[in-house]
Amino acid sequence: MRLALYDDNQLGAVTEAGIVPLSHQLPWPHDPDPLTAGWWRLLCQEYPKLRAELAAASAAGAPQQVATARLRAPVLNPSKVLACASNYAEHVHEMHEVQERTLGEVTSWMMNFDVFLKAPSSISGPAEPIRLPPEVVAAGQEIHHESELVIVLGKGGKDIPTEDALSHVFGYTIGLDITVRGAADRSRRKSYDTFSPTGPWLVTADELTDPGDLDIQLTANGEQRQRVHTSTLITAVPEIISYASRMMTLLPGDLIFTGAPPGVGPINSGDRLHTTISRIGELRLDVV
Repeated sequence: MRLALYDDNQLGAVTEAGIVPLSHQLPWPHDPDPLTAGWWRLLCQEYPKLRAELAAASAAGAPQQVATARLRAPVLNPSKVLACASNYAEHVHEMHEVQERTLGEVTSWMMNFDVFLKAPSSISGPAEPIRLPPEVVAAGQEIHHESELVIVLGKGGKDIPTEDALSHVFGYTIGLDITVRGAADRSRRKSYDTFSPTGPWLVTADELTDPGDLDIQLTANGEQRQRVHTSTLITAVPEIISYASRMMTLLPGDLIFTGAPPGVGPINSGDRLHTTISRIGELRLDVV
């Protein structure tokens, strides 16, 4: 299923005819406040038990046009937003030049795969622009786009075996890991408000069964900058989940950005970004 959050964080199924409301089908009260919306984390955890009922309601319900709904980020208040560093070989190669230009040197440890944390408050949705921090712009620092496949965790867990990792996934969505280039810690440079835009909806893992067979593309103002296939991830989705869970307990609704493809580049006020991931959809964002 394609599941969206829209208007006051209502749950809907995205069909060819439009968005079918589903909040009334859940066994818990709908709470529109993202800070207290425990119903969302319960849905992430309990979706396999609710799948058949939600699918039936989606098929029988009356849809509204997607264009009339205000789409929100298809996630609510995760306990953690994790992101993968150096997870495509061509991106690792291009970062040598980027670091020489923006840092004056190459930081070797940053060329190795690892995971780091981003602030959950950096999440934004399809209807919100990416807002560049005025002080960063005034300082002349580059701010880059990084289009990525994003994992939304289902039942979570600790020390998850690689062979069981995909059973812990609720779904997948499109995300951009917006990044200030500079000497500060990754989390510091990637956690500004609107620096984790996601959307336009998520595709549940029962429909998207192979996250290693997806095409990712990004254009800026109509110019193609990024194009990659997820089969070329250095650390694939199951290994990412297992690795992260050895360091910290993953909880329902947590997000994992799987890594930047090659072709990262600067964004500026007035730019229009367009990211597509096959079998998920497209995300169009303005930069202000």
